[in-house]
Amino acid sequence: MEFVGVLVLILVLTLLAGHFAQRMGFPAVVGQLLVGIILGPGILGIIHSDELISVFSEIGVIILMFLAGLESDLKMLKKYIKPALVVAILGVVLPIVLVGGASLLFGVHPMEALFIGVIFSATSVSISVEVLKEYHTLNTKEGATILGAAVADDIIGVLLLGVMIALTSSKSGSNSNVGMAIFYQVLFFIGVYVIGKWVVPMLMRLSDQLFITASRPVMSIIICLGLAWLADVAGLSGAIGAFFAGVAVSLTDEDDEINESIEPIGYAIFIPVFFVSVGLSMNFDGLQTVLGLIVVLTILATITKLFGCGLGARMSGFDLTSSGVIGAGMISRGEMALITLQIGYGEHLMSETYYSAIVLVIVLVTLIAPFILKDAIKKNKAATHA
Repeated sequence: MEFVGVLVLILVLTLLAGHFAQRMGFPAVVGQLLVGIILGPGILGIIHSDELISVFSEIGVIILMFLAGLESDLKMLKKYIKPALVVAILGVVLPIVLVGGASLLFGVHPMEALFIGVIFSATSVSISVEVLKEYHTLNTKEGATILGAAVADDIIGVLLLGVMIALTSSKSGSNSNVGMAIFYQVLFFIGVYVIGKWVVPMLMRLSDQLFITASRPVMSIIICLGLAWLADVAGLSGAIGAFFAGVAVSLTDEDDEINESIEPIGYAIFIPVFFVSVGLSMNFDGLQTVLGLIVVLTILATITKLFGCGLGARMSGFDLTSSGVIGAGMISRGEMALITLQIGYGEHLMSETYYSAIVLVIVLVTLIAPFILKDAIKKNKAATHA
């Protein structure tokens, strides 16, 4: 029963921390992270990660990625496909090149530096959406392009992460093992397409025929966990399978109901434990030795999205102030970067040496992003009414 007491403590504190973070204009995830940092070995040492926390955290990642896939509006992406893809591609390439390149200059191992670039290629627009709603800018061409680019960004990021995991998991094996690993992963993505197009709609229709309470949400969880398991069998992260499960379910007529049912389950227990577990992994010993890296990566992580995505918008025909809004709307990393980091850390793409520094950079950039976006929106409105 000791874990139950720890779980109660985590849920109470993350609930309060998330509330006060949002009251102060910060994302709730920052408060939840701070709970893990303060209670963990980094400061007070009250809670330590154990097997149950790890299991809950892993389920939290799977549900988060499922929800991310579920909220990926592919219809929106199709509508704004050209500007969204240009914005997304430049917003992925620049962080990988500049953030990854800067990491190399600080002596980070090439594969680890590449992974750091992939982490900061991610975008989490949940915070940006709140700001866009506040300023009544969500249902504009800028807001739609940000959302469309975020969908493309997520898919590109998941694929890049899958490739990196595949490379690292197979590089130590024989040529035949490498070949088999690639074969299984290609087979998985073919299977995802087939399952998403035909099997998932059939299963969701079947759930309507079952005389069971919440049959649709239960079936969606089965699809989510099933694809997560298949991804793991193929040598990929289970979270990647969960993401594509979410995308598949989002194409059915039941997507809104599923989202409303699964989101409370995730955010009531598993997702807060995931964010706390990230904080529990932080260790401040020797952090001063990578202070320069933290400062440089924070600056580069901010400007690569601001100017990279802004340039993509400008190339797509947006004016200067509108491009600024789109670039600013793509800065926030939030949970998507943390998920990518945690998955890679579990797959040994990230060492303990730089783990805490990268978490801190993600938090700093996530805190900076809303203020830059608010300023960009005000400038755009002023230019529009001038």
